[in-house]
Amino acid sequence: MKAGLALRISVALVLLASVVGAFAMREQIDVAALEALVADSGPSGVALYMMLYVAATVLFLPGMVFGLAGGALFGPVLGTAVNLAAATVGATAAFLVARYLAADWVAAKAGKRLGRLISGVEAEGWRFVAFTRLVPLFPFNLLNYALGLTRIDVRGYVAATAICMAPATFAYTYLGYAGREALAGGEGTVQKALLALGLLAVVVFLPRLARRMRQRPRLDAEALKTRMADGSGFLVLDVRDAGDFLGEDGHIEGTLNIPLSDLEARLDEIEDWRERPLAVLCRTGKQSKKAVLMLAAKGFADVHLLDGGMAEWNRRGFPAVRGGEVS
Repeated sequence: MKAGLALRISVALVLLASVVGAFAMREQIDVAALEALVADSGPSGVALYMMLYVAATVLFLPGMVFGLAGGALFGPVLGTAVNLAAATVGATAAFLVARYLAADWVAAKAGKRLGRLISGVEAEGWRFVAFTRLVPLFPFNLLNYALGLTRIDVRGYVAATAICMAPATFAYTYLGYAGREALAGGEGTVQKALLALGLLAVVVFLPRLARRMRQRPRLDAEALKTRMADGSGFLVLDVRDAGDFLGEDGHIEGTLNIPLSDLEARLDEIEDWRERPLAVLCRTGKQSKKAVLMLAAKGFADVHLLDGGMAEWNRRGFPAVRGGEVS
């Protein structure tokens, strides 16, 4: 057996054993235990805390415990800096382990979702990494490993990870700080608690904002007609119900009809279009907006929205299929 292969197998086995052991002990890790350990370590407490946080990230332990503990131990400013640095180092360590030492094990853990990540990164690079950090498509710790199997360069990965983890890191750190202040009966407890809740509300809203920002450019009816005519390979997806698709508004010849309610279950029918241009329409735009956001979240890289839908297409007088015939 080659030395390189033996090293990889050994590292993978050690990593697997560590993960199993850490998972079995997860219930014993809490904020109070971390506080006591760090407090007993004196000046080296910050370094010890960061080492534990990095290890926890690599070993699939819950990072929220450390987020809260960092705020309680070090305050909102230093705590955020320490938490963010440790989480970024841990995420990078997992990334490098997957890329250079444990690719097969990570691929087996990620399963079918790995293909979505690879397609997304190839299409968008660091922007897709940023999106996955804001929108929880993957469990955080598994995402760190899975991204190591994509083509994203380390610098882009680290930058996108650190920047996009910063809002949630600050929110959880401040929540830990506010909780500690409340228990201690410090001044301004109510204001600090309200600010902590406000920060959490922002974090909850971030995934929705990220989905909206990732929404693809709109196409007007004229542009869609031109692109369909030039033979550039452009799929048009109509997400209305079958009754509306065949109803009085008609539909555009050559379009694929998959109702919005069925779209997620029928993604395999448009799998070949993950990296190719895809236009989505409904009657006016309400359903198609939801479809575009969902497709973007599923890793489709070039999704466009037909502005105004079939109503605008018909208003322009462009040909549509009604009653089985083009009119």
